[in-house]
Amino acid sequence: MRIAEVVGRVTLSRSADSLRGGRFVIVRPMPLEALTDGSSSRGEELIAYDNLGAGAGSLIGLSEGREAANPFGKNKTPVDAYCACLLDRLSF
Repeated sequence: MRIAEVVGRVTLSRSADSLRGGRFVIVRPMPLEALTDGSSSRGEELIAYDNLGAGAGSLIGLSEGREAANPFGKNKTPVDAYCACLLDRLSF
């Protein structure tokens, strides 16, 4: 799991039935320097499925790959990244 910042959202005209109730957000993974020192460096943007209601500027826990599809059980779901949690505060 990585920590990422939500920077936008994606608008769809259609989506798979297994994705009802959520939306897709644009996120930028944050390296350790950005979390500890406030550096402006970020990773490459990617699209994540969100059913928790993350908004622009929110910090999230990001699951990727096979783990991203786990919340959907045995339903085949076209998801490569998933918003697993919303982060209120980070302490180091």
